[in-house]
Amino acid sequence: SEANARRIGLVEGCFGSAGQPLAVPGRVLVGEGVLTKACRKRPKPRQFFLFNDLLIYGNIIINKKKYNKQHIIPLEEVKLKSLEDEAQFKNGWLICTRGKSFAVYAATATEKQEWMAHINKCIDDLLKKSGKKAAAEHAAVWIPDSEANTCMHCKKVQFTLVNRRHHCRKCGLVVCNGCSARRFMLPAQSSKPLRVCNSCYDELSKSSNNQDFHSKESKATDSSGEEDSDDEET
Repeated sequence: SEANARRIGLVEGCFGSAGQPLAVPGRVLVGEGVLTKACRKRPKPRQFFLFNDLLIYGNIIINKKKYNKQHIIPLEEVKLKSLEDEAQFKNGWLICTRGKSFAVYAATATEKQEWMAHINKCIDDLLKKSGKKAAAEHAAVWIPDSEANTCMHCKKVQFTLVNRRHHCRKCGLVVCNGCSARRFMLPAQSSKPLRVCNSCYDELSKSSNNQDFHSKESKATDSSGEEDSDDEET
């Protein structure tokens, strides 16, 4: 409809040149709103847009006017999982995708129910109409930095300004550099080898029949584009 096209145009305008074109035949903007997203350092507000085929979110620069760092998630990749309320973290659920999984929190229990119901309906409708298949694998949810003062792998190394926290891209644990110095290809997440902990590396190596999929000598260095800081503002 004309109203829907206008609304999608407004979303495009809010992201400006930082976003992708969103107007395609058959795409409908179902709803939008602010959710609190769990990030590495602390939870942060993010603007979410639910379409009948995509879930999009971005950083809020000016509320309802300007956003950046647009993330586009195809709905056939999405799987939701409700979270129990815990201390200050209430009305939350996991958004699991092939490339990345994370927790979000709504302002009220009703808002949580509405978001989850709308997203799940859009996923079901999309899979029925398009014939697409739901993703079989989803990325691990990263443990927040604040939940680990010591390496969750060796249980020995204490994190400091020198001994930085790193995340295993396979299991999501917070680990030290020594326990995550190797990389492995995780095609669903990246075209480059990603940092994994020693346990996941050994497990992945055993299950991989293709020796080209991993490199024992590939070290995870801070200069790579795949360093942990990539989640700081996403």
